Amino acid sequence: MTISAFRNVPKTGVIYVMSEAAKYGYDPDDPGWTNFGQGQPQTDALSKDEFRFESIPIEDGDNEYAPVVGIYELREAVANHYNRMYRKGLSSQYTAENVCICGGGRAALTRIAASIDAINLGHFLPDYTAYEELLDLFRRFTPIPILLDPKSAYHFTADQLRSEILGRGLTALLFSNPCNPTGKVISGSLLNEWVGLSREFDCTMIVDEFYSHYIWDQPIEKTSAAAFVHDVNKDPVVLVNGLTKNFRYPGWRTAWAVGPKDVIETLASAGSFLDGGGCRPIQRAAIDVLQADLVDKSIVNLQTTFLEKRTLMLEGLKGTGIRVPLDPEGTFYIWADVSGLPEGINDGMSFFKEGLKHKFICVPGEFFDVNPGRRRAARPSRFRNYVRLSFGPEKEALKSGLESIRRMLIPT
Repeated sequence: MTISAFRNVPKTGVIYVMSEAAKYGYDPDDPGWTNFGQGQPQTDALSKDEFRFESIPIEDGDNEYAPVVGIYELREAVANHYNRMYRKGLSSQYTAENVCICGGGRAALTRIAASIDAINLGHFLPDYTAYEELLDLFRRFTPIPILLDPKSAYHFTADQLRSEILGRGLTALLFSNPCNPTGKVISGSLLNEWVGLSREFDCTMIVDEFYSHYIWDQPIEKTSAAAFVHDVNKDPVVLVNGLTKNFRYPGWRTAWAVGPKDVIETLASAGSFLDGGGCRPIQRAAIDVLQADLVDKSIVNLQTTFLEKRTLMLEGLKGTGIRVPLDPEGTFYIWADVSGLPEGINDGMSFFKEGLKHKFICVPGEFFDVNPGRRRAARPSRFRNYVRLSFGPEKEALKSGLESIRRMLIPT
């Protein structure tokens, strides 16, 4: 029962599955359980020579509020990081004024949503579960769903995007790249065309790039929209990223938005009443995380380790009856089709619930059917036969979890 003044806010996919797992006795310290559900990467060192921060100093002034837009030094470090990674040799460069620091990715996205005018905002299906409540909470704009087709491996051409912008009157587009949950990556010439359309039609691209270091078969420097922006203060491109996934510091709750100066000023204004800004000591410590040598080493270790785990997961699912429509090109997720399994476990929710009995957690695909306002509530989810499996945990946990899946699906 909810007090009448408050609405009943639905749980996002990960919160729901973790709550349900707790009812079955899930303990993160119990090696008998495997958490394929939560989108958290390994946070320990991935090699003997990889440096990981274990303490955060408190300097003079760090007990005071940080600026709502973030401390200048971190904003500058983020701008330098983007220029070094994606904008070498380009005349237009990001500065601290192009960066807004936020207390986590959801805080950054909430500031953006609160700042959007009365427009049509396109979003893809499937996509990140938390977009649903975000798009529902702010009613000023109209969310417009765009369905991606698994038969084309979730590929979406520039011509298709042009048709959506013109035919449905889109003024903004929100999407994750690489895509959570499918693992699809938009990069190179295609991403360049998308950014070009954004520029041509003044359709703001809001790009969630939290998995932009998890790229498996493409040049990493061509997978961020930052690489294809002509003028950092004129092109309508806003990037969202942070320490959570790419830098493997989810507990620091530090993220940023990068875009034109006037957009950043608006996001700072929104933050003044939404969240008040991030933690000053953690922001100061994050400056060191962005040191070029540490970033480069981290990316090498991340790609080496997670590529091995990707292979482990794909090989481990073979012969189980679970179908993978697209080997993930990015992220650390497998988007898996369970419709070919026996009745009773051949949809995402029943597979998830049966999995709890075998001590593994996944996320049912229906949570990625972003449906703000439940406007399609009368229809069954088009992703009800899918689950998302994370290969974020360490290899031994993945091996144990794959054995649990096989025991459930191929009983001896």
